Amino acid sequence: MSVLGIELRRSAAAGAALLAVAVGVAALYLAPGRWSEGWMSLTLAVKEYLLLLWPVALAAGAWQGRREHRAKVGELFATTPRSRARRMIPVLVAMGAALGLAFLLVLGAGGVRIASTAAYFPPDVVAITLVGAFSLVAAAWLGLGVGRLLPALVTAPVLAVAGVLLVFFTAIMRPEWMGAILSPAYGSSTFYPFQTIDPRVTAALAIFLGGLALTGVLLLVAHGPRTSVAAVLPVLLGFGVAAALVPRDEATLVAPIDPVARELVCTDDAPKVCVTRVNANVLDTLTPLARQGLAALAKMPNAPTQAHEDTRAYLIGDVPVRDGDTVTIDVRIDDHGGLAHPDAVVPEMVFGLGTGYGGPDCERNGAVERAAAYHLLGREPVSDVGVIPEMIEEDPQLNAEAVTLWRDLQKLPAPEALSRVTAVRDAILTCQDPTGLLSR
Repeated sequence: MSVLGIELRRSAAAGAALLAVAVGVAALYLAPGRWSEGWMSLTLAVKEYLLLLWPVALAAGAWQGRREHRAKVGELFATTPRSRARRMIPVLVAMGAALGLAFLLVLGAGGVRIASTAAYFPPDVVAITLVGAFSLVAAAWLGLGVGRLLPALVTAPVLAVAGVLLVFFTAIMRPEWMGAILSPAYGSSTFYPFQTIDPRVTAALAIFLGGLALTGVLLLVAHGPRTSVAAVLPVLLGFGVAAALVPRDEATLVAPIDPVARELVCTDDAPKVCVTRVNANVLDTLTPLARQGLAALAKMPNAPTQAHEDTRAYLIGDVPVRDGDTVTIDVRIDDHGGLAHPDAVVPEMVFGLGTGYGGPDCERNGAVERAAAYHLLGREPVSDVGVIPEMIEEDPQLNAEAVTLWRDLQKLPAPEALSRVTAVRDAILTCQDPTGLLSR
């Protein structure tokens, strides 16, 4: 323990860990909205930032690996009865423990922020976190081996650049299953709140990283060229075993879904409002807004009577299923884990007149739909800019046309105006062009 303590104080372990924590926490808090939805979003964000942390661990290991060469004590240590493998154990433990702990500290720094708002803790988070921490251990050990084999001053910075390129390009390489094995950051880009990583993908990555770590250890303790060449065998074996284990199905690799996170949590009273389990913390805030939207839609006959969060994954053929009794809601989470853009909830519910979005071949008329929606809302149409979060610009003629149609509706008797709005809704449901239905 005293030797290990000396290594922690005098080696690059502590400095590398502090640098990794600083880089990771800074990257997290530059964009908290990317991971404020919950524990899985946070875990995937930290895993994605391995693009920055992995090169830090790799370069730190390489810098530490050239220590004996830098101090010119290699021949002196070779005369001692203690084997090189035993002498390297404190270095391996110090570097591995410090950088593995750094990963956990980065995750903990984000967890402090979402602990009070995250409503669901997916079990997969534990395995993904442990493998993420182990990836930094493997990077540090590989760096130690390469640094000892190539003890040049430029080895560490070159490895840092190579590490960035390796993590990035392997994460996007084809075929997908190969990227899942080779990149510690694979599968970390978040597309929907109930996203996860398949346990087989996590296991395959852990096996490959184990081979990579063992290769680094063998390079660090190698006595000659033959041992150095033989050191590549563990990483090749690890890749082979991982390739046999990793799934080949594109949906499993690209768009895995946590079914528990996707489950709906609903209000006890009517009209029913439901959100996915991962966003259950915003149900109380969303419910009165969703019921306002349902009340506006209820002016039409056969209107939806309940509102659900949209549970589509938007990837790999997850086509929408229409339910005339239900209107879907896009739930957005703000930087602090609460409901983002609450002013957009009611307009977005009513804009589609309770029908959802049509298929790619459906005829749509934005001005007609907007005029009909604002008639139900009881106010004059306004531009979507500033109302819909994703809308940053639009054709001003579109809203001007909607205002004209809306004003013409106000001149009609209420039953006739509602009949025309209902006709627009029915046209959308049957994928027909609603042009002219308000001004017939």
